[in-house]
Amino acid sequence: MSEKTSLADLAKVFLRLGTLAFGGPAAHIAMMEEEVVRRRRWLTREAFLDYLGAANLIPGPNSTELAIHIGYDRAGWPGLVVAGLSFIVPAMIIVMAIAWGYTRYGALPKVAGVLYGMTPVVIAIVAQALWSLGRSALKTRGLLALAIAAVVASAAGANELLLLAGAAVACVGVHVVSDSRGRAAKVATVAGACAVTGSAALSAAAVVEAAVAGSPFSFSTLFFTFAKIGSILFGSGYVLLAFLRTNFVERLGWLNERQLLDAVAVGQITPGPVFTTATFIGYVLGGPVAAAVATAGIFLPAFVFVAVSGPLVPRLRRSPVAAAAFDGVNVASLALMAVVTWQLGRVALRDPLTVAIAIVSLIGLVSHRLNSVWLIASGGLLGWIAAR
Repeated sequence: MSEKTSLADLAKVFLRLGTLAFGGPAAHIAMMEEEVVRRRRWLTREAFLDYLGAANLIPGPNSTELAIHIGYDRAGWPGLVVAGLSFIVPAMIIVMAIAWGYTRYGALPKVAGVLYGMTPVVIAIVAQALWSLGRSALKTRGLLALAIAAVVASAAGANELLLLAGAAVACVGVHVVSDSRGRAAKVATVAGACAVTGSAALSAAAVVEAAVAGSPFSFSTLFFTFAKIGSILFGSGYVLLAFLRTNFVERLGWLNERQLLDAVAVGQITPGPVFTTATFIGYVLGGPVAAAVATAGIFLPAFVFVAVSGPLVPRLRRSPVAAAAFDGVNVASLALMAVVTWQLGRVALRDPLTVAIAIVSLIGLVSHRLNSVWLIASGGLLGWIAAR
């Protein structure tokens, strides 16, 4: 796995994922694991989990940041850019096409039947990835117990970032207790650095917000507002909805509630990153140029954060204390994926047909190693036929 990957191969993989990866971040992560760990063996499961954990610890779109991490690992700085853009651009183009129809005809296309068939396949893909990654992450009984506790806490509504941090602290605590030769000082140093970085990010966000509050529409205000959101947002699409409402409906007054809900719906039903919601909002506000500006604003922080943190991940894994923290974050990340999968599964598997699609998809993935992209496309076709 030490041999580097060509930029063309990186672009090929992530362009396809950006075009066909439906189902939200959990599904994107599962499909990336299939492509880069099981099919191409670009990364070990352990390395993949480390990058997933690192993506969960920084603000922004986790699946996009994971793609950027993989690109950096496989082809250095050019790979970082190529993998990230290849994952974002296809989704951006699809969303812009939908936004064009929306601004012209005032409505979203009807895709309920397609989603009806796709979502059971997504559940099967994520379940298979959870099993595969879990075998690598849950290396001890202690980590298994931590995973169970994290699942319970997440299901009870615990904050995602606090859950990740708590799991990391728990693992570091166990390590320090078992090996107390000055490790506590190193932990304190890392914690202090994180606190300083977090305070600086929040201060910068406050300055940007003060500068653009109450401004009329402009490309610069659009860019900096989305850059602020991309710089400080942790969590799911529901958290994104709250940020968008606060900024674009309440503070700036550029959107109404209906437009905001339609924008979030487009981000959810299209492939690739959910953050392409920004593309839709930009197009509605100012056409194709504004769509590109909004997209650049919300995704640029992800490239910066990964560029800063990505080179440190392999080095941190060699540190016993940091490795313990990574183990905790990785376990908590899988717990979050498991809870999301359970919640989505209760909605998606609602009748015999969807249950059958999920079971057949899972068998195809496990027994025959079928490509998840074709399974999703087949599921969408079956759903469209069933809904007619």
